[in-house]
Amino acid sequence: MRYSAERKEAVLKKMVPPNNRSIRETAEEEGISEATLYNWRKADRQRLKELERELKKKEKALAETAALLVLSKKAEAIWGDGGEE
Repeated sequence: MRYSAERKEAVLKKMVPPNNRSIRETAEEEGISEATLYNWRKADRQRLKELERELKKKEKALAETAALLVLSKKAEAIWGDGGEE
């Protein structure tokens, strides 16, 4: 059976804080097999890990850009903007 993304999201929310419902309990309540819920949870955790890796890359790039901006401003303060030659 195919489930919509919205349904999957709603069911997964029941299994994480603050609800913390067990897979067995959720399976019985929702009429979805435990195996399906384990697969959904595994896929959701993998997606979260990928998003966390992407966020770390972006945070690093942002920090590097900020450091370059600070260096640029310091260089400009010391040597001027270079447009006066």
